[in-house]
Amino acid sequence: MNRKLHFIAAALAFTALGAQAQTAGSLLGRVGITQINPDVRSGNLTAPSLPGSQADVGSSTRLGGGLTYMVTDNVAIDLPLALPFKHEITGAGAIAGVGKIGELRALPVTLIAEWRFFDANAKWRPSLGGGVTYAKVYRERSTAALSALTGGSPTTLTVESKWALTGAAGITYNINDRMFVEGTVHKTLLKTTAHLSTGQTLAMKLDPWSYSIGIGMKLR
Repeated sequence: MNRKLHFIAAALAFTALGAQAQTAGSLLGRVGITQINPDVRSGNLTAPSLPGSQADVGSSTRLGGGLTYMVTDNVAIDLPLALPFKHEITGAGAIAGVGKIGELRALPVTLIAEWRFFDANAKWRPSLGGGVTYAKVYRERSTAALSALTGGSPTTLTVESKWALTGAAGITYNINDRMFVEGTVHKTLLKTTAHLSTGQTLAMKLDPWSYSIGIGMKLR
């Protein structure tokens, strides 16, 4: 009889522990893969240039992750993390055949407020949220193809770092009271401008999609 009582008590304790998976005050950490896929709408390079000279920005995949703090059982603050992304810049529009004209490194710093649906101990927890991103752009490099397009002399470029709004959707599967798998999709409304050493500029809407998947655990 005593063994049965001990078993029941242990089972109840385990159940209670499991119910604490994502309650208020929990700090969650995760690690995985993140891809940023710009949805580019390019303006035209200012004169002097071939009319319709535009640019495209390629996708980049890096090791990612993040931290989430549960303010309440349903409200969370999420900080996605990732290694810096490297994006190639290629010709588009009238110069689509020239190939790579430059590259850049980007480190987006994003803070998201989320609403997580269902109970804190639910196996599946979808979420919706929104926040802000500071897209830090650095280490821009140009190629000989860009210099050829602008007259043959070495041409350098810089791209403005910008603030932007970000929307988020995700889903979490709680494996047990500590471990979980999480997938998220972010959409950032990002506009920026590239500046060439020739004095020319190129405005672009990058509006990237960000896709992440990772495995995590409750840190406290």
